[in-house]
Amino acid sequence: MTEVPQPPHRRRAHTSTRDLERYAGLFAERTTVMRSSAMRDLMAVTARPEVISLAGGLPDTSTFPPQSFAAQMTRIAQESAAAALQYGPTEGFDETKDCIVEVMAGEGMLPDPDDIVVTTGGQQAIDLVTKTLVDPGDVVICEAPTYPGAVPVFCSYQADVRQVEMDGEGMRIDLLEALLDELKAEGRRPKFVYTVPSFQNPGGVTLSLERRARLVELAQLHELLVVEDNPYGMLRYGGEALPTLYQLDGGDFVVYLGTFSKILSPGIRLGWVVAPPPVLEKVVLGKGATDLCTSTLTQFFVRQYFAEGGWRRYVADLVELYRGRRDTMLAALTEHFPAAATWTEPEGGLFIWATLPGYIDTGDLLAKALRNDVAFVPGQAAYVDGRGKSSMRLNFSGVTDEEIREGIVRIGRVISEQVELYKALAPSEDAPESSVDEGPAEEATSNVVPLRKEAGA
Repeated sequence: MTEVPQPPHRRRAHTSTRDLERYAGLFAERTTVMRSSAMRDLMAVTARPEVISLAGGLPDTSTFPPQSFAAQMTRIAQESAAAALQYGPTEGFDETKDCIVEVMAGEGMLPDPDDIVVTTGGQQAIDLVTKTLVDPGDVVICEAPTYPGAVPVFCSYQADVRQVEMDGEGMRIDLLEALLDELKAEGRRPKFVYTVPSFQNPGGVTLSLERRARLVELAQLHELLVVEDNPYGMLRYGGEALPTLYQLDGGDFVVYLGTFSKILSPGIRLGWVVAPPPVLEKVVLGKGATDLCTSTLTQFFVRQYFAEGGWRRYVADLVELYRGRRDTMLAALTEHFPAAATWTEPEGGLFIWATLPGYIDTGDLLAKALRNDVAFVPGQAAYVDGRGKSSMRLNFSGVTDEEIREGIVRIGRVISEQVELYKALAPSEDAPESSVDEGPAEEATSNVVPLRKEAGA
């Protein structure tokens, strides 16, 4: 009788000190500077149904018509199943690029499809560009604060990240010019400037037209690459549309990153890079080594969806929905946050950046908020140097109006407890009820607010 092999016993977790020592010598040096994404750290907690999450940059995918999704997937299964389940070209299908060109044309851009590579989401686009351009110790410049998901990427490639402060009109270009002069005097050339110019994540502010033009001028003058990350450009709720940096530059020194995550669905994991051919060639090599190609199935889905011709109506519906939710959050902040708090009032996008009195640490505040079943992203996640401790990023797109109001009520309650505790412990004359001074541990200029334009910017 043949003996039936038994399944192996479940192995114990390798968590002892000896285990750690055994593997420590195998790790690459870069792992010592890798940082976890703030959103990833919160994912398990915010997945609990009782938690109101104002943390993630989640679009409302419940708005996508399920009958349309079913019809498109059925059509793919009936007409293109074999091709949709096969490998595809590393650069992406030409038909997918046609959809990307259509989206970019909606914001006044006319890229050459040959300059496009389809990526597995916008996050991979940031990773591939950084992998292509950055050696350990190379300078990367970004805004202060910057997209929290970019921070772990830059750290993973051991970049020397320099952050340029913002105000109500976006990145301070006068400070950027001063930084470029300083680096030049040191004999150093930045690999690129990373910016989210429209409805910035996490700040919610938009780079002014004057500053956009000057940034492109600097890029051309210094032959400096600018990486323009534009996930939210079509989600405008007020104000006048501004040309993208790519449109102003013409594609010589601006590398453009886009995604379908915010205008269609993050679950399809489709983004793109538009870059000058020499840069794009290296990006494609890096992508081929990473995942061979972006999902062919989801590329087919996007093609079917765009063939229906309704994507613009869907984006218009999202704009109306998110405008209302932004207004709901702004009203709730006014009612439930203390007078000493300040926040941005974005004309689009998905986020509001709020700043509290300097004696409140939003990292500590988050722990208390989670005990009250509400979450946000602490501001420190948007910096590489420890700033942002009194700020927070709040998302309004992924939850209902009722949840927004209740979430802000809960956060406001926790803040009030911290304010009262501070008053009880500090001399009354020192309690800064009407001040947002960050104190010596953090410069006030690290905040996006108060919103003012600096002289010479």
